[in-house]
Amino acid sequence: MKGRIDKEIKMLDTFIIIFFVVVAAAILTYVVPKGSFETEEISYEVNDEVKTRTVIKNGTFEYATDESGKPLKDGVKLFAADSDEKPGFLNYMFEGIVTGDRSGSAIGVIAFILVIGGAFQIVMSTGAIDAGILRMIEKLKGKEAIIIPILFLLFSLGGAVFGMGEEAIPFVMIVVPMVIAMGYDAIVGVMITYVATQIGFTASWMNPFSVAIAQGIAQVPVMSGAQFRIIMRIVFNIVAITFIMVYAKKIKKDPTKSLAYESDQYFRDDLEKSKEIQSKFSLGHQLVILDLVVTMIWVIWGVVKKGYYIPEIASQFFTMGLIAGIIGIIFRLNNMTMDKVANSFKDGAKDLLGPALVVGMAQGIIYVLGGTDPTTPTVLNTILQSASGLISGLPSAISAWVMFIFQSIFNFFVVSGSGQASLTMPIMAPLADLAGITRQVAVLAFQLGDGLTNIIVPTSGLLMAVLGAAKLEWINWAKFQVKFQILLFALASIFMFVAVAIGFA
Repeated sequence: MKGRIDKEIKMLDTFIIIFFVVVAAAILTYVVPKGSFETEEISYEVNDEVKTRTVIKNGTFEYATDESGKPLKDGVKLFAADSDEKPGFLNYMFEGIVTGDRSGSAIGVIAFILVIGGAFQIVMSTGAIDAGILRMIEKLKGKEAIIIPILFLLFSLGGAVFGMGEEAIPFVMIVVPMVIAMGYDAIVGVMITYVATQIGFTASWMNPFSVAIAQGIAQVPVMSGAQFRIIMRIVFNIVAITFIMVYAKKIKKDPTKSLAYESDQYFRDDLEKSKEIQSKFSLGHQLVILDLVVTMIWVIWGVVKKGYYIPEIASQFFTMGLIAGIIGIIFRLNNMTMDKVANSFKDGAKDLLGPALVVGMAQGIIYVLGGTDPTTPTVLNTILQSASGLISGLPSAISAWVMFIFQSIFNFFVVSGSGQASLTMPIMAPLADLAGITRQVAVLAFQLGDGLTNIIVPTSGLLMAVLGAAKLEWINWAKFQVKFQILLFALASIFMFVAVAIGFA
C-alpha cells in the first residue's frame, strides 16, 4: 500500500503540482500582510542608447493597514466576480491565462507556443527532418558524440549574446528526435538546446535582458565586469558539457537507464516509420530543410538587428510552416495535401496545449499573491521587503551568498529576467552598500539566481513548453535535474565567494 502511494506521489502531473503551489500561495495571503512601494523612473545606457525603466524606490515600503492601523492580512476569496477588488482562488486558471499582453506572459507566450507547435508539425509531417536525421547519422558513422559539445556551445552563445530563450523551442523539436536516433535520449536533447541557452544566459557578460538591465538599475557601468564573467562562462560551459557527455555515454550504453525511456518511444516509433517510408533525401526534403535554415537565420537577424520578440518570431515560424506545407504539396512529400497541412498544424498546436496552459497556471500563482505591481499592496511585495531584512547585518560574504539564494527562490515567482531585475535590484543594490559588498556582486547574485533555476522551476512557461515538445514529464525532468542543480548551485556559490574576496567591481 505504501509503495503504491509513494509511486503516485512521485508521478504527480505538473497541473497538480502547480495547483498545490496555488493553494500554498492562497494560504500565504491569510498569514502575510500586504505591502507596497513607491516607484521612480531611471535611465541607463546600453550601446550608447539611453533606456528608461520604472523601478522600486528603495526605502519606501509601507504595509497596507486595516481600520485599527494594523498591517492588513487580506486573504483571497474562494471565488471572485470581475467587479471584486480581491482575487479569487478558483479564478487563478483563467486570470493566469489572460495575464499580460501579446508581447509577454502569459497570453502572448501561450499564443507563441501554440503557433510554434503547429508550424513545426507541418515541417515534421513532410518527413524532411526524419530524412535529414537519417542522412546525418549515416554521414557521422559512430562520431555522433561530437554533436553534443558543438550544439551546446552554439546555444550557450545564443543565450549569452541575445538572451536566446523562446527561440529554443523549435530547435528542441528538431534536436530531440535527432539525438534519440543517435542512441541518446530526450534529456540530452533538452540539455544541449534549452539548458545550454540558460547556462549562456546566466554566465553572460553582455545579456541585454538581464545583465544590462540589472547593471543599469544598480547604477553600475553597463557591460562592465566582462573579464570575470567570461571566465565564469568558460567554467560553466566546461562543467555542463562534461556532465552531459558522461550522462550521454551512460545512456548510449544502456538506453533503459534513462528516465525518458518510456516517453522517448514516441520518437523511436516515428523514426522506424520514417525508415520504412524514406528511400532517399529528395529535392523536396532539401527545400524544406533550406526553408528551416533560412527561417532560423531570419529569426536571429530579426532578434539581433530589429529587436523582434514574441509576435514577430511566432509569425516568422508560421511563415516557415506555410512554405514547408506548399513544398510538401508540390513534391508530394509523405503524401502531403492541403488538408494534411491544416491537420498537421492543429495536431502540433494540440500537442503543446498542455504546456501552454501551464504558462497560465504559473501566472495564476502571481495573480493569487496580488500581482507584481510594486505600487499595489501585495503579499509578494512584503516577501521582497522581508528578504532584504534577512540579508542586512550578515557578514559580507554570507550576505552576498544569501542574495544569490533569495534571487533563486524569487525566480520561482517571477521568471522574467527583466521583471525580476526591476523588482529586486532597486532593493539589493543599496543593500549591498550596507553589507560591505560591491553592487557588481549584487548584480552577479541576481544574474546567477535568475538564470540557473530557469532550468527546473515548473512555473517557467518556457521550460514547460520545451518539455512538452520533448514529450518529457516535468517530474522525470526534475529527478534528473537534482544532481545537476546541486552542481550548478555549488559552482555559483564558489563564484559568489570569489567575487566578494576579490572585490568584484
